[in-house]
Amino acid sequence: MDSLRRGRRRIARLTAPLRSRFASGRAARARAADRRPRYDAHGLPIFEEAPGEPRRAPHLGPDDSPDSGPQGPATDDGDGAAAEPAPGASAGSSAAHPVPTADAGMTVHHSTAGVLARPIYTGFMFTVGVGLALLLFYIGQSNTQLLIWIGAALFIALGLDPIVRGLERLALPRPLSVAITMLGFVGVLAGFLAAVIPVATRQLSTFGQSVPELIDDISSSDWFRRLDETLGLQEIVDRELSRFVADPTAVTDALGGIFGVGAAVLTTGVGLLVVLVLALYFLASLPTMKAWAYRLAPASRRPRLQHLGDRILDGVGQYVIGQACVAVLNGLVAFVAIRLAEVPFGALLAVVVGILAFIPLVGGVTGGVLVTLIALTVDWQTTLTFAVVYFIYLQIEAYFVSPRIMSRAVRIPAAVAVISVIAGGALLGILGALMAIPLAAAVMLVIREVLILHQDRR
Repeated sequence: MDSLRRGRRRIARLTAPLRSRFASGRAARARAADRRPRYDAHGLPIFEEAPGEPRRAPHLGPDDSPDSGPQGPATDDGDGAAAEPAPGASAGSSAAHPVPTADAGMTVHHSTAGVLARPIYTGFMFTVGVGLALLLFYIGQSNTQLLIWIGAALFIALGLDPIVRGLERLALPRPLSVAITMLGFVGVLAGFLAAVIPVATRQLSTFGQSVPELIDDISSSDWFRRLDETLGLQEIVDRELSRFVADPTAVTDALGGIFGVGAAVLTTGVGLLVVLVLALYFLASLPTMKAWAYRLAPASRRPRLQHLGDRILDGVGQYVIGQACVAVLNGLVAFVAIRLAEVPFGALLAVVVGILAFIPLVGGVTGGVLVTLIALTVDWQTTLTFAVVYFIYLQIEAYFVSPRIMSRAVRIPAAVAVISVIAGGALLGILGALMAIPLAAAVMLVIREVLILHQDRR
């Protein structure tokens, strides 16, 4: 037995170099087979990577093809034991990670490989997507006025929705609540227009007739004479007036402006009717619209989306109602101040101030400055009386009235509010300025509740 064991050890020593050479060759063949590409059912390459070190992309040889499939024996560790696959290194999980190539050091993704495998299809779909985007842009640009009407109607519907829900809490059905709310809104709007339009029209006509007298008063005033001596204003005015009269196209442009005013009045009337009808439909179908919008999200994320959407819509509704109350109160205070100071054209100026007060932050100040400039044509006592009364109210409104009315509405930083109002006013005028703050608040809510929370979890 001892001699047999000694013989085995001697044979093992003699054959050790040969066995080592065979083992290294087998390992080399296994590595070469492992570097060959593997393909899925769609003909796309499958890359695998180890948990701690990325695998290199295979270099296709002349005999490699998608149909060849996985080739070569399983790898072993040199002792004959088959190597176990790396845990978690499956084709589905590793395909999403980038794999550096062996040749150029580039990063290859599974999706990139699919794009490169079908260049004609990818280029065609990219062209179709660009064409659809251009078509949507052209449609939106051609129907800007209609989109503005739709936005205004939706804004009104969101503003009236809290009133409808309040009536529903009183055990009234929603159709009846919508009917009562819309009738009340249309009645208030019609009563306001019926009371204001005749007075405003009469005062506007009087203002137009008094323009020459106002010009003469300004021209004969002491401060204008001093400016005329310094800057030569009278000469500039006479020269521009003579040029206007001598230009034959100026009269045509003026007549075109008159007809443009008539067309604008007609368009405004049609737009008001369209907005009211759309607001009625939006208000009646608002729960259905919200339900369909929420169903577009995956079921797992639907409760979170519904929570955020309800918060945004409630904030917009409360903001519209609050801003309307602030504007009405601002117009009433302006009318009282105008009456106390005896500024001419009181009703017309009060309506203008009330409309401008719908613009957050800057609307009330703008209206007050406008009336103050008109009051300067009377005397400084009139101007001082109006300015003291109205601008003191603006301070009371900023610190006491608006915070109480807007307590359940949106809250955003002052700088963001100012920038939003300026951008919205530049895009859509008063409507854009009114919609800017709730839209900015909605964006900030999404950033705070979605983006920041997602970043905190990373």
